[in-house]
Amino acid sequence: MKRYSSALVMAAYLIFLLVPIYWLLNMSLKTNAEITSTFSLWPQNFTLRNYEVILTDPSWYMGYVNSIIYVVLNTVISITVALPAAYAFSRYSFMGDKHLFFWLLTNRMAPPAVFALPFFQLYSSVGLFDTHIAVALAHCLFNVPLAVWILEGFMRGVPKEIDETAYIDGYSFPRFFIRIFMPLIASGIGVAAFFCFMFSWVELLLSRTLTAVDAKPIAAIMTRTVSASGMDWGVLAAAGVLTILPGALVIWFVRNYIAKGFALGRV
Repeated sequence: MKRYSSALVMAAYLIFLLVPIYWLLNMSLKTNAEITSTFSLWPQNFTLRNYEVILTDPSWYMGYVNSIIYVVLNTVISITVALPAAYAFSRYSFMGDKHLFFWLLTNRMAPPAVFALPFFQLYSSVGLFDTHIAVALAHCLFNVPLAVWILEGFMRGVPKEIDETAYIDGYSFPRFFIRIFMPLIASGIGVAAFFCFMFSWVELLLSRTLTAVDAKPIAAIMTRTVSASGMDWGVLAAAGVLTILPGALVIWFVRNYIAKGFALGRV
């Protein structure tokens, strides 16, 4: 009886989570007239026009391209910087190490609005405004501390004797780190990369503040569906469905790493 009750609660919870996604998909396959005039659980006049608008209009699909570019850049930069930093925190003790580690985490706690104006003025003065690298570097302020925190937990789980044995065998530090140590924490790298990707993908304030035309992300472009004729609900819903897909694909490819991360690492 208890098992059936648990299954019922889980099913109800999953339905509760999936209803908004289903309704978004449902709206994306309807016309604006049907969306605003009738209530229906499925499209009465099935249409793919909303997706056609997004996939054929450069001002729409370039938003996805821009978002993917700066998110991938940020993920690569964050993991590259976080790996040696996390190794230092996990293997060495130095003056102020705990205070420095805490300071890194406080950057993740601060709201993006605090840094929007300084980043805007800085990047405008050095010519980086409205570029992909500007948004990628800005997101590093939040993602690098997160990646360091996650990776440090995994690295502490690797015995220090492995490092010493590799040095005795004649491995240089770069060779040891890449060929031996990184495979041992592959799950941690996958988990850290996943969270960096997702946090950068959903962040809006900095990406909208630091871009204008050339690097404008899809989340900012979605706000232009408001016009004199009203809100284009169908196109907005289709854009929302397509925005969910990259995150779903990333989750699919790193699902095993995420499971190990929750079981073994600091997640």
